[in-house]
Amino acid sequence: MNKAQLIDAIAKDANLTKADAKRALDAFVKTTAATLKGGGRVALVGFGSFSVSKRNARTGRNPQTGAPIKIAAKKVVKFKAGTELTGKVK
Repeated sequence: MNKAQLIDAIAKDANLTKADAKRALDAFVKTTAATLKGGGRVALVGFGSFSVSKRNARTGRNPQTGAPIKIAAKKVVKFKAGTELTGKVK
């Protein structure tokens, strides 16, 4: 499902216009990104939680040459699915 399809589904399920659904989705994404950038965590009970984790610097290998390369440390976003979501997917 892409963003346009998600907006259509939200609009239909919540009885909103597509424009309202798009604004709601954009606001959710913007707020979530800002919270994670600030080091916070976003938890949606039953759905899951988004958090930021630090990945340490490490040495990797160039798959073409086999030469070692340095991979810089960085922050990555993690998502842990909630119990309710996991149960619906099974």
